[in-house]
Amino acid sequence: MHFDHAGIATDDAQALAELYGDLFGLEVVHEEEFDGMRVVFLDCGNGYFELLEPLEDDGTIARYLEDGGAGIHHLALATDDIEAALETARDHDVTLIDEEPRPGAWGHSVAFLHPKDTGGILVEFVEH
Repeated sequence: MHFDHAGIATDDAQALAELYGDLFGLEVVHEEEFDGMRVVFLDCGNGYFELLEPLEDDGTIARYLEDGGAGIHHLALATDDIEAALETARDHDVTLIDEEPRPGAWGHSVAFLHPKDTGGILVEFVEH
């Protein structure tokens, strides 16, 4: 596995993408809307910033912003075998949010691990 991206919750993905472009020289490499969110990926060279903007008032990211404000929502690790990664997590008694992979951005399969078992960090597996 290797680092894939940091998911960042924001109420304005476009403005944050522009700021990160100006501050850090990052370029937008992918944008899409799915699952009630606008998702914008900026290339950091060795991974991405994934900006997550809610398009609905009752979605996961909208609730996250309401509860704690903008900031890092999750960290993602890329894997070639998401089923094996989930099995390893089960073997270590890590609570899975997703028992089975589900569709994610860019058409990748994703699955999340519960932060209570991963040091307070929401961890996402991404199969490329």
